[in-house]
Amino acid sequence: MNTNDYVRYLTQTFVQYMDQPKDQRKQLKKEKKDQKEPFMLRWFGILPYAISYSVKKSRRRKD
Repeated sequence: MNTNDYVRYLTQTFVQYMDQPKDQRKQLKKEKKDQKEPFMLRWFGILPYAISYSVKKSRRRKD
């Protein structure tokens, strides 16, 4: 892929993005954010996430 192709691709992507209505762009951004895994799970795996979840759950029971 040479430089012209890359610039053309970026330009097309940007124009498609800007042609969408603003509320549709916000909706797509929100959907993407909702699909993301939590930070702890994404960076450290399932074990720390499970530990923090169980600690939070036990704190809720005490209250």
